[in-house]
Amino acid sequence: MFYFFFESRNSKKDPVVIWLTGGPGCSSELALFYENGPFTIADNMSLVWNDYGWDKASNLLYVDQPIGTGFSYSSDQRDIRHNEDEVSNDLYDFLQAFFAEHPEFAKNDFFITGESYAGHYIPAFAARVHRGNKAKEGIHINLKGFAIGNGLTDPAIQYKAYTDYALDMGVIKKSDHDRINKLVPVCEMAIKLCGTDGTISCMASYFVCNNIFNGIMALAGDTNYYDVRKKCEGSLCYDFSNMESFLNKKSVRDALGVGNIDFVSCSPTVYQAMLVDWMRNLEVGIPVLLEDGIKLLVYAGEYDLICNWLGNSRWVHAMEWSGQKEFVASPEVPFIVDGAEAGV
Repeated sequence: MFYFFFESRNSKKDPVVIWLTGGPGCSSELALFYENGPFTIADNMSLVWNDYGWDKASNLLYVDQPIGTGFSYSSDQRDIRHNEDEVSNDLYDFLQAFFAEHPEFAKNDFFITGESYAGHYIPAFAARVHRGNKAKEGIHINLKGFAIGNGLTDPAIQYKAYTDYALDMGVIKKSDHDRINKLVPVCEMAIKLCGTDGTISCMASYFVCNNIFNGIMALAGDTNYYDVRKKCEGSLCYDFSNMESFLNKKSVRDALGVGNIDFVSCSPTVYQAMLVDWMRNLEVGIPVLLEDGIKLLVYAGEYDLICNWLGNSRWVHAMEWSGQKEFVASPEVPFIVDGAEAGV
């Protein structure tokens, strides 16, 4: 498995944070160079420091996973993953190898984070780490918390929120909302049949339920489903060509030791292989982690349609755990940073 590791610009004692990009099958280099990594890529293919890089406060790990994503590869097709048990076991094995190689970071606080389809990866991975710690497997990993950004975690709740969100944001009309909503009961039944370990039924539920999203997008035209204020440009709604050009330069590939592997932002092979996993509910493993004192942050941008804040808010509020009643009753408060409201 291929990874980038950046030591904190502040202190080696800062937490170790692992970032997982979604897709499934999209490289974590997308986040590295376009979101929260130490560098961005200029048009002349030079690296420019990112003033907002998370490496200012943490030791950052970006992993290309599942196998087949980005620069991570295998010559054995049996290593292509289809579910979260396989994915989380690979990540756990990766962490064990990483901390064995870099023992000076093994005692640091450890956090798991990511976005989008990582709403599946992250709870499963956190549970795997916690289970490994409890069973005293290998090196103890000092897991303190995990964060999910605009993630897909509980599809039954989140798919039901699509039409409400699209209506609220003016993407569709009330008549469209009511018409598309007629697909929801069929989707809910399909997800129920999928459960947490179905196979063919889970694949079927993916196609059934995505009729809801596709119905909205048929009306939304070229709206960017990651930011409904913008137009979708390109297959991923953004232009990542600088990154692909940079990572496919021979000098860069030689420096990274990746040989002749062609880098693509998102792997269709991995995406297809994980379709059977798509509609499974990963919320079910979170309460145990919360009860054992592992912290969770769920955050979402207001304008993302595909994994929107409304669906995320609903599954978080619906989650059954000892603090649910108090959490649901707590007031909403502004996000204040340095005395000013942020995130707006």
